[in-house]
Amino acid sequence: MKLYEYNAKAVFKKEGIVVPEGYMAQNSDKAQEIAENMNRPVAIKSQVLVGGRGKAGGIKFADTPQETFNCAEQLLSTTIKGENVKYVLVEEKANIENEFYLSVAVDRSNKRPLIMASAEGGVDIEELAEKTPEKIIKYHVNPQEEFLPYEGREIARKMGVGSSLVSPVGGIIWKLFQVFKKYDAQLAEINPLVVTDKGLIAADAKLELDDDSLYRHQEIMKFEEYESDEFAFVKLDGDIAVIGNGAGLTLTGMDMIKLNGGEPATFLDIGGGSSAEVIKKALDLVIDYSPVKVIFLNVLGGITRADDVAKGVINALEESERKIPLVIRLTGTNEEEGQRLLTEAGVSFETSMEDAAKKAVTLRNSL
Repeated sequence: MKLYEYNAKAVFKKEGIVVPEGYMAQNSDKAQEIAENMNRPVAIKSQVLVGGRGKAGGIKFADTPQETFNCAEQLLSTTIKGENVKYVLVEEKANIENEFYLSVAVDRSNKRPLIMASAEGGVDIEELAEKTPEKIIKYHVNPQEEFLPYEGREIARKMGVGSSLVSPVGGIIWKLFQVFKKYDAQLAEINPLVVTDKGLIAADAKLELDDDSLYRHQEIMKFEEYESDEFAFVKLDGDIAVIGNGAGLTLTGMDMIKLNGGEPATFLDIGGGSSAEVIKKALDLVIDYSPVKVIFLNVLGGITRADDVAKGVINALEESERKIPLVIRLTGTNEEEGQRLLTEAGVSFETSMEDAAKKAVTLRNSL
C-alpha cells in the first residue's frame, strides 16, 4: 500500500524526522486559507500515488495566498499519469542549500533491507544509478542484528557530506530505518533530504507498506478513511476492488484474490451493520477509483442483512455511469431474499468466497 506524501510525512514526523509545516487541501479555497495562515511563500504539491509528478508539472510555488489559490485551482483540475489530483499539500517553501537522497527498501535478491544514499538528491535515482552508479552508497542491513546509530553515521561519511553533517544525516538514516522496520515497509524514501538554514528537513516522503501487514497498522489505515467515517477505505496497487463487512473478512477476501493470481486495488471495510445506503456509497467509492477493473463484494450477513446489501448493489449499478464487472459473495441473514432481489435484477452472485474470488480474478484476466 502506497501512502500519499502528506500521510507519509505525518508518519515521519511522528518518528522524529523533521518535515516542512504543511496541510492538506481538497479545494483551492482551503489552499488559500492555509497560505494566509502560514503567511510566507509556499509549495503546492499534488498528492498522487505515481512518481514523476515534478516533471509532469504537479508541483508549483506561490508567494501570496492568491497565487496559492490559482495554483491549487490548476492542479486540482489536472491528471498526472492517469491519476486525478484530488488533494494538494500546501507547505512552507524551504530555503535549500543542498539536497541528499535516502531510502530503505527490500532487496529481494539478497533477502535483506537495503539502504541507499547519495549526496545528489532531488533527481531520478534510476537515472543516477545508470549514469553515475559510484555516487550511490549501498548498505545491506542484517535483519537478525540491530541497526545502530554509528552505522548511519558511517553511511553519511561514505556519502561525502561535510563533517558537520555526518552526525545529523546519520541520525536521519537511522530514524528512516526505524520507520521502515516499525511499519513493515517495502520502501521508505526521502528525496530530497534538504539542508536549510533551519537544519535538515525531509522535503518529500514516500512510504509503501506490505499489504499483508495492514492489520498491524490500524493507525495507518485511518489515513484513508471515507469522508463520512462510515467505513475504512485504503487504496492499494492492484485493480480488483475488495469490499467486505468486517476487517477480518475483507483481509481474507484480499488473500483469496492474491491466492488466485489477482492484486487487490482496495481494502474497504463497510463494518458489521451496514445499510443499503452504506453499501451503495462503498460501491460508488470504488467505482470512482480509476485503477479498479473488477469489484469483489464479500459479505457474510450477521447484523448486516443480505437484502439490504442487494438493494444497495442494485441502486449503485443502476445509477453508475461507469460499468465495472461486479462479483458478489452473499450469504447470511435474509440471504434468500437478498439473492432473490439480485436474481430479479439480473445480478449474479456466489455463496462461496473461494468461488467468488476465483471468478473475480478470471473476469479481470479476460478484460
